[in-house]
Amino acid sequence: MDSLFNFVYGPMLWVAFIVFIVGSIYKLGSFLIQTRSKEGQILSYMSFKYGLRSLFVWILPFATVNMRKHAIFTFITFLFHISLLLSPILLVSHVMLVDESFNLSWWTLPDLVADIMTIIVVASGLFLLARRLKPGIVKYVTTMVDYAVLLIVILPFVTGFMAYHQILPYKLMIFTHILTGEIMLMAIPFTKLNHMLLGAFTRAYIGSEFGSVRHARDW
Repeated sequence: MDSLFNFVYGPMLWVAFIVFIVGSIYKLGSFLIQTRSKEGQILSYMSFKYGLRSLFVWILPFATVNMRKHAIFTFITFLFHISLLLSPILLVSHVMLVDESFNLSWWTLPDLVADIMTIIVVASGLFLLARRLKPGIVKYVTTMVDYAVLLIVILPFVTGFMAYHQILPYKLMIFTHILTGEIMLMAIPFTKLNHMLLGAFTRAYIGSEFGSVRHARDW
């Protein structure tokens, strides 16, 4: 167990970061190349003004008609994404690891706030799971891959919470936490999680099309 833990905490961690960085560069590069070769006309009407306007509006909760029509879903998804992004970056233990390795540190969240955000991620993830299981259009377009991706996202938070509060054997939980976190990191460029890389481009394109071509708002 010790040798496996050392592997996951050492070489596997570097592999995860390398796969994430190289995979992200590849995904962004291939996206831009394919866009230029297959849909070159898109780039001709990409507008910084309208693209940025669209991005700004769509990151504001309830700023769009569709968000207001689905208020509960909007509220939960915003909490989910904010907690998902901020809690790992601002968690005290994570910042301490970065400081020990690279002599870099930044502001951290109080432990109670980090706990609350972790619970929000898990609870929101279960809500999104229930939404996909409920009969309707969302269930119809859901595949096993979607369930797997949701599980990949939730598990690092569940195991991290359990490790911190020493629920079940600590070493097992911290091992599982690190492993599932590495799996999530490596999955980002190659699954639907890549919307964190490509989402801004898609939104900027839609905003540019509506603003420059249709002369209308996209919200």
